[in-house]
Amino acid sequence: MENIRERHISEEKLECTGFNYTLSLIHGKYKMTILYTLMEFGVVRFNEMKKYIGTITYKTLSSALKELERDGLVDRKEYPQIPPKVEYRLTERGQSLIPILDALCEWGDVHRVDTIK
Repeated sequence: MENIRERHISEEKLECTGFNYTLSLIHGKYKMTILYTLMEFGVVRFNEMKKYIGTITYKTLSSALKELERDGLVDRKEYPQIPPKVEYRLTERGQSLIPILDALCEWGDVHRVDTIK
């Protein structure tokens, strides 16, 4: 029989959890929205994404995309042409978040009807 030790919050740290690590990559007002957009549409150009999201500023979109790229979730491909063409897509690591994003979508579809009167 195994001796299972009870966990105590006083001996734990949130910063050491997988939950905290995941949030550190996707926190921010628009990162989840950007990931969702790329999940739904695959390869997306910067201006298309800006128009689709609507409420995001160019500066915020650019900053969030750079952070997602730095963290290995989004790939940026720049084409050397005039006018410049830049496309974004999920990396393999970013695609591994799709089940989580799908679960959020499903939850929203089920519970959204609860708020419609």
